[in-house]
Amino acid sequence: MRILIYGINYAPELTGIGKYTGEMASWLADKKHNVSVITAVPYYPEWDIHDNYKNTFWNKETIKGVEVYRCPLYVPKKITSLTRIIHEFSFLISSLPIWLKLLFAKKYDIVICVSPPFHLGFMALIYSKLKNSKLVIHVQDLQIDAAKELGMIRNPWLLKVMFQLESFLLKSCSAISTISPGMQRKILLKGFPSSKIMLFANWVDEKVVHPVSKENSLRKQFGIELDDKVILYSGNLGEKQGLELIIETASLYKNRSDIKFLIVGSGGGKLKLETMVAELNVTNVSFLPLQPIEQLSALLATADLHLVLQKKSASDLVMPSKLTGILAAGGCAIVTAFPNTSLYDTVKRNNLGILIEPESVAALKNGIDLALTSDLTIYRTNARRYAEDVLTKDKILQSFENKLIHLIQTSHVLSQVQTERA
Repeated sequence: MRILIYGINYAPELTGIGKYTGEMASWLADKKHNVSVITAVPYYPEWDIHDNYKNTFWNKETIKGVEVYRCPLYVPKKITSLTRIIHEFSFLISSLPIWLKLLFAKKYDIVICVSPPFHLGFMALIYSKLKNSKLVIHVQDLQIDAAKELGMIRNPWLLKVMFQLESFLLKSCSAISTISPGMQRKILLKGFPSSKIMLFANWVDEKVVHPVSKENSLRKQFGIELDDKVILYSGNLGEKQGLELIIETASLYKNRSDIKFLIVGSGGGKLKLETMVAELNVTNVSFLPLQPIEQLSALLATADLHLVLQKKSASDLVMPSKLTGILAAGGCAIVTAFPNTSLYDTVKRNNLGILIEPESVAALKNGIDLALTSDLTIYRTNARRYAEDVLTKDKILQSFENKLIHLIQTSHVLSQVQTERA
């Protein structure tokens, strides 16, 4: 198949959507598909253009057999609802010359548009209609729902228009894929048939991320003793997670020199967290940069306990991708989730970690106290087993490839039937 992928984030970004889109594209290329990508210059999660890239011109590169078209975009220094909208639209506009070029080239069988940003789908939809290609919209986050629930967009008229545009896009595409059963249910409730919605969960490469002993972790590199208790949050430092909870809880352990909180990552909320640490005079919280992928297993092994946090209002609108790595590394996590959400059901059903109420300092402290005085072996064993049985990269991507092939074959059959009837 000839496959075109359109999304604002891509490799070599280490976390978030770009990581998964990059791995998907290279996997499909390894399977001898002809894969091209239209994306931006890498900037995430630091919100700063990565070294070795310039944000001034369009360019093309080949990464692991994938033809990648890079487009410049506006990257704000301060992330607000307005600057984020400008940021996303700047990529939409700057990608137009690439779309025009590809419009006069050999057609792609399938276009995969990765959302968010949701409005990228319009460019992909126009191409798919003009070239008679299949369009799959892959929903990593329900962006508009999250913006509404988190209070990022409050104007009711604007929200109504955005939901109408989203509905038009999802109605017009050939198929919708998303990463969790809960998000499938949310999309189903928007009025789309279940036959159009397919599960395409985020995965983990269990050969790359695996259990490592505490002695071979990054504790020595970070200046942490083997008998210290380490509580780790690693990932995007954004608005959806409610990470202020970590700082507030850490302040309750000021008299425990053996308990250390590590926050590893970058994002728009980092400065706010650092300010909180200074204001509360918290000395047991350390901020560290993202680690390269080859050190991910050693980083995760540094922790006695992992944190997977989300705000109440983000339930089933996003799915924390960091959990896949924690499970593959055989880690135990405290997870904030409500009953009857995908995250809660997955953790509860498979006994993968300790579930607590979101946005509660008391609940988080109680969870930490319980975990640090309990035998966590069963959670760690279950975590690795679940990763090997359910989350493996090859299994999930093979299933997705089969669904794409079926989509093309079904299209060909319908086309033949219509031709015969004519």
